[in-house]
Amino acid sequence: MKKILLLGSTGSIGVNTLEVIRKFNDIFEVFALTANSNITLLEKQVKEFNPKFVVVKDKNKAKELKNLLNGKCIVLSGSEGLIEITKNGDYDILVSALVGFAGLAPTIESIKRGKRIALANKETLVAAGEIVIELAHKYNSEILPVDSEHSAIFQCLVGEENKTIEKLIITASGGPFLRKSFEDLKFVKVEDALKHPNWDMGNKITIDSATMMNKGLEVIEAHWLFNLGKDKIDVVVHPQSIVHSMVEFIDGSIKAQLSMPDMKLPIQYALTYPKRLESAFVDTHFPTLKELTFFEPDFNKFQCLKLAFDAMTEGGTAPCILNAANEIAVDKFLNKEIKFLQIPELIKKSLESIEILNKIDFDTILECDLKTRELTLTLDT
Repeated sequence: MKKILLLGSTGSIGVNTLEVIRKFNDIFEVFALTANSNITLLEKQVKEFNPKFVVVKDKNKAKELKNLLNGKCIVLSGSEGLIEITKNGDYDILVSALVGFAGLAPTIESIKRGKRIALANKETLVAAGEIVIELAHKYNSEILPVDSEHSAIFQCLVGEENKTIEKLIITASGGPFLRKSFEDLKFVKVEDALKHPNWDMGNKITIDSATMMNKGLEVIEAHWLFNLGKDKIDVVVHPQSIVHSMVEFIDGSIKAQLSMPDMKLPIQYALTYPKRLESAFVDTHFPTLKELTFFEPDFNKFQCLKLAFDAMTEGGTAPCILNAANEIAVDKFLNKEIKFLQIPELIKKSLESIEILNKIDFDTILECDLKTRELTLTLDT
């Protein structure tokens, strides 16, 4: 039995991960679950999966859950609880499904223990990719991608050598505004941006899809996961989300991983790799697929994507600034404090206002993240 520590069990990735564990309960067991504040769902998960520990980031909600569980398991709280459980817990695989920068510190603690990391948290590699990859090599920790795009690339590269890669081709659905003009985006409402055509995700990730920042973050993540530069990574818009990504090789051959959109497939692969186990989560029937289309992204309309490519080229703390500014800008949009097109404006202003440092360590990243958040909160658009 492999013991799973699941960070972010009440989010979309967390719920899907528990479905995979439920299917393969003879192979996996839940060691601990963590959540931000949704104790209603967390209580149900605890009663079904019987973890030894739960961590609730909201300390008041943690007290409520402790009373509800009445000694069924140990309840920890706050960021301190997350660090405690990753640093000292008895588990084999960490599923990092927290949203945002909050996933970085506990993931690093798990890497230092040489654990397998099933990584769904983009921001870990975006903000601190150089540090994270160095630590993974040092402590012999496997980082296996859970994002459908990076899982697809990872699967295409099994049995291949990096020197034979011509290009990684990351696919993008284009989000809900793919066919809208730049002028149309001036009038976008929050409710419109939260209607993704293919995937069911949390609010922050859904807005990132609408701005195409999610693809920008994935480009930076791919750079670190697969040790390839900007010139080796492309983004192509594929509205049907059937081809999850592709790899072009130096002989002109292209491998692609295809399936109907379902996050349980890449989650299962990350947990069971190098084995493939039979499941019925995904059923892809080609005769029913009307078409598969591909075209170039519009960098003028989706400015966040260009900002991400530029930040990756700049290097150093630029991706950290990009990520932190984006998190604040998305929060502002969700709270209806700014308009949709002001998201990239705020990010650009932050990148222009904060000094980019080339020599980085963990403390530098933490300081840069905090400084960027404080500045972005005060910026006008």
